[in-house]
Amino acid sequence: MRMSRTASRSVSPARSAASAPPRPGAWLLCGLALWLSACSAPSAASAGATGATASAGAAATSATDTGGKPGINQPFLDPAMNVDEFVKAFEGESREIAKYRDHIVAALGVKRGMGVADVGAGTGLFMEPLAQAVGPHGKLFVLEISAPFLEHLRERAVALELPQIDVRACTDHSLELPDTSLDLAFVCDTYHHFEHPQDTLASLRRALRPGGTLVIVDFERIPGTSRPWVLNHMRVSKADVRTEVEAAGFVLLEDVKVDGLSENYLLRFQRP
Repeated sequence: MRMSRTASRSVSPARSAASAPPRPGAWLLCGLALWLSACSAPSAASAGATGATASAGAAATSATDTGGKPGINQPFLDPAMNVDEFVKAFEGESREIAKYRDHIVAALGVKRGMGVADVGAGTGLFMEPLAQAVGPHGKLFVLEISAPFLEHLRERAVALELPQIDVRACTDHSLELPDTSLDLAFVCDTYHHFEHPQDTLASLRRALRPGGTLVIVDFERIPGTSRPWVLNHMRVSKADVRTEVEAAGFVLLEDVKVDGLSENYLLRFQRP
């Protein structure tokens, strides 16, 4: 249903009954993120999942889509990248989205049987709770652009023994998913890693079914308030993200207030 007015509501821990505790990140985009130095500091919660999603019809738009921050995902493309160091940085309680992961999952409204994509899943912080939420008859696509992260994600999926998990490589232009295969796309601390945001958003829109949901969690970028690292690392503010996503054909439904989040926001969009 298309909504003309944006609602704002609070999500409390008590509303997370449907979520499983323990999630990277889409694409890098599949889960792409911050530099390790920033990630390791308690308030420097790394830019989560390395995510590089890309949009559909890359051939038609990629030539002009240069709105992203060039080279931001380069550290995650290094074959020699130390994944264990990123696991420590991305999944420690000093990172806000890791500490309040269950609250975020509760806010997503995932239902059993849904098709969900974790775009830029990084180290797989949200893999288990999202897989449990969709259940054995649902499907969780875990998308990443980074080869080292993909190897780690596949090992993690095998260990969980949950057949609804499908780890796949995406590109910096496209999710590489079939059209209308998703009910919900989750982009956590990854939107600012989209090097080709127009392409990626177009791909997201195609992958979602009509009425499907796009949820974006990312850092607040507020001059004079945000930390210097955030101001330097983040390409766009929350208002900029809304403008770009709406221009791609999505409708903003809610700016959700999630208990515990202070540096990150959660925006819920709908594909008409």
